[in-house]
Amino acid sequence: MVADKTQTIIAAGCFCFCSIGMLYFNKIAVGAFPLECSLVALQMAFAAVSLLVGGWQSLHVGSAKDLLRWCMVVPFFTGMLLSSILALKHASMSLVITLRALSPLGSLLVERFYPDPLEVSTGVVLSIIVMALGGTMYCSQLDHSHLQGVFWVILNAIIAVCDRLLQRLMLSKDQNPVDLSKTTCTLINNGCGLIPVAIAAYCMGEFSEVPHVVAQLTLWHKVVIALTCVIGLGISYCGIWAQSLISATSFLVMTNANKFVIIGIEAFGLHTKVLSRTQTIGASVTLIGACLYAQARKKIEAKAKEKQPILPVQNEAKKVQM
Repeated sequence: MVADKTQTIIAAGCFCFCSIGMLYFNKIAVGAFPLECSLVALQMAFAAVSLLVGGWQSLHVGSAKDLLRWCMVVPFFTGMLLSSILALKHASMSLVITLRALSPLGSLLVERFYPDPLEVSTGVVLSIIVMALGGTMYCSQLDHSHLQGVFWVILNAIIAVCDRLLQRLMLSKDQNPVDLSKTTCTLINNGCGLIPVAIAAYCMGEFSEVPHVVAQLTLWHKVVIALTCVIGLGISYCGIWAQSLISATSFLVMTNANKFVIIGIEAFGLHTKVLSRTQTIGASVTLIGACLYAQARKKIEAKAKEKQPILPVQNEAKKVQM
């Protein structure tokens, strides 16, 4: 039990670290390399090749059926990456983070119908409502120039919910898991997802523009793009690792909460975003809602432990002594 909890903390911590880094460096990368599909294709190709070269020994496929089932995740994983890049290109990081705070509402409803349904308490519902309220306060101060960005952020949030729900269903031991290693799942997501992204880049004429854009990159921009590739590999693997241990709703709340660090960096560190008082309060309220959600989940888990039967364990001990 302690080992499982430790593993969950490590997996969640690694994912949060990669998630913050990916959001920050992707924002810089898409500004310097404005070929969205080509950038995502490069990141996915790096991840796939790295896994084949360095992780081939940990590849495992239980059956062709499991392989085909996991392939259902690929379109959502690919769509999430592309829409995330487009959202970052057309909107500020703080807008992306705050609007995605609404995503746990959708996953919470769907997970109630899973084989092992997510237990919901009044505290859980209220905490998500608090996050939604914070997101609404933040968006109320946006000007019309951000409307295109809002579209991509909402699309990204919808695809992200579908992606996390599918992954949770196929990764959790309590649901309907596939017999695939985490390395295999990560390789399928990036290797198979690379094909439609590369086709999209070709159809949009990005390949012909790549030499010109690369020639204009500074050394710093090249380093940033390289970092997005490395961090992309980390976030792909850690995302699957963490998703196998916690619910999709908890995963989305964790993702949204940790990225509020970026709002502080963007507004008070980089000084690239000026937040009004209402927006600052809205962002803070969303973060408070995420903390309340964590406390509500903790109480549910504590009650679940209290309800665990003790007598069967004692009876087994007596049988062993006899």
